[in-house]
Amino acid sequence: MTPPITRRTAIGTGAAAAALLLLPRTPHAQTRGPSDMATIKTHDGTTIFYKDWGPRDAQPVVFHHGWPLTADDWDAQMLYFLEQGYRVIAHDRRGHGRSDQTDTGNDMDTYAQDVVDLARALDLRNAIHIGHSTGGGEVARYAARAEAGRIAKAILIGAVPPVMARTESNPDGIPLEVFDGFRAALVANRAQFFLDIPSGPFFGFNRDGAEVSEGLIRNWWRQGMMGGAKAQYDCIKAFSETDFTEDLKALTIPVLLMHGEDDQIVPIGNAAHKAIKLLKNGTLKTWPGLSHAPFATHPEVVNPDLLAFARA
Repeated sequence: MTPPITRRTAIGTGAAAAALLLLPRTPHAQTRGPSDMATIKTHDGTTIFYKDWGPRDAQPVVFHHGWPLTADDWDAQMLYFLEQGYRVIAHDRRGHGRSDQTDTGNDMDTYAQDVVDLARALDLRNAIHIGHSTGGGEVARYAARAEAGRIAKAILIGAVPPVMARTESNPDGIPLEVFDGFRAALVANRAQFFLDIPSGPFFGFNRDGAEVSEGLIRNWWRQGMMGGAKAQYDCIKAFSETDFTEDLKALTIPVLLMHGEDDQIVPIGNAAHKAIKLLKNGTLKTWPGLSHAPFATHPEVVNPDLLAFARA
C-alpha cells in the first residue's frame, strides 16, 4: 500500500530534489536540453541544437541552413547521405529554430565561431560542409578559419557570397532599400511575411507553370516562426552586407558552387558567377530554370550532384 503524501513528506521530497540541483556538476561539451534534445554550449554560453545521425567513424557531412530556417530544411539531404554511409550533422543557427533566441552575436563572425565550437564538441574531422543561402556564407567564413584537418570540402548552394548588397565595390549588387523592406515586413507582420516568401520567389512558385507544393510552403513557415524575431531581424544585415571576398580567396580546399539560374532571392550574376572567380579550387554547377532552393524542389536532381562531388 502506498503511504499517504503528507505536508512533511512533500517538504522532505522537495528539499531532497533541491539539494540534488545544487550538487556540483561536471561540464560537458555535449548536453541534453529540453525534450532530450542534443545541444552544445558555445564560447559565449549560447545553446545550439544539432542533429547527428549515422556512424561516428564515417566521414561527416555538415549542413548549414538558410535564413530564417532550421536544420529541418536539410532532412531530405541528411537521409540521402545517411543511406550512402555518411555521418550527417545539421544545427540550428543561434537565434533560429531550437537554439537560443539570442539578441546578440547575430553576425557572420559569431556564426562561424559557433561552427568552430560545434566541430570541436563533436570532434568533426575531414568533414564536407554544405551551406544554402545564408548558410553558404557561414560555410565560407567558417572554412577560411577552420582548424587544421576539420574540413575537407565545401559546397555552397544559392549562396550569398561574395556580397549581396550594392556598395561602392559591388555597384551591381542589390540596393539596401530591398533589405530595409525585408526588415519592415518582418516587424509589421512576420507571420504573413513568412508565408509570402515561400509562396512566391523562394521556390519559384510565382513563375508561370510552377508546380506549387503547399507542404514546402507550410514547412518554410513553420521553421521561420520557430526562431526569434530579433535574431532574424539582425541576420538580414548579416546575410546582405557581409563581404566574403577575402574568405573565398583564402580557401584552398575544393569548393563546389551550385546555383539555380532562375534564383530570384540571390541572383546568380551577383553571386556564383562572381564567387567562382575568387576561388583557387572552385567548380560551378548551375541548373537552368531552377530557383533559390533547388535541393528542396528538385532533390532528385541535386542530391546525385552533391554525392558525386563528395566522392570525387
